[in-house]
Amino acid sequence: MSDAFSLAGRVALVTGASGGLGRHFARVLHGAGACVTLAARRAESVAADAAALGDRAMPVALDVTQAASIAAALDAVEARFGTCDLLVNNAGIAATKPFLDHAAEDWDRVMAVDLRGAFLMGQAAARRMVAAGKPGVIVNIASILGARVIPAVAGYSAAKAGLVHLTRQMAVELARHRIRVNALAPGYVTTDINRDFFASEAGQAVVKRIPQRRLGTVEDLTGPLLLLASEAGAHMTGSVVTVDGGHSINSL
Repeated sequence: MSDAFSLAGRVALVTGASGGLGRHFARVLHGAGACVTLAARRAESVAADAAALGDRAMPVALDVTQAASIAAALDAVEARFGTCDLLVNNAGIAATKPFLDHAAEDWDRVMAVDLRGAFLMGQAAARRMVAAGKPGVIVNIASILGARVIPAVAGYSAAKAGLVHLTRQMAVELARHRIRVNALAPGYVTTDINRDFFASEAGQAVVKRIPQRRLGTVEDLTGPLLLLASEAGAHMTGSVVTVDGGHSINSL
């Protein structure tokens, strides 16, 4: 059974690898046997993590909002490991402001990274998979806020909703090229983006509405990520795997 979850021989790239989720995803994929590129806006921010993983890992500078940066990063992956056939679209930011104070610049900045960046990155990686004749996997990191809302993150919620639907669109169009595309939708996992909010009174009230009465951890995402990335999920495409302690189904 463990062979079904093996990623031996796979070439993975994780965007947003300098954050808590991205760093964990890179470790998981590497641990399952993949060659892993840790991508972040500043390569030095992920250099130590890549070095700790060893020969099958490397850091790369990547700005997902810039097509030239994406091309350069994928070129670097190919030069070191071969064609990227496993992409984890994890890069994301948020602007935390009430809707009435949410400036157009805030909206544009979030959309550029969370939605447009995932589109550009997914398209570029998929084009190279097709050109190389390689099957592949794309995992888009969405959020339960793609299906529900909380106050003060209008741009983030809208971007994640768009990413969920983009995942389905990509899955349909890329299936004939043997490329699977799925989304992983975490609930509330403590990250640099939301740490301050969950330390607040309002954040603690949110935690009390989670049926399991706790925030998620990065370890809670290990199994779901491996399922989507490996042959264990070979007949899954266009799926959204929710990992949220029951939060999104709780109406209380």
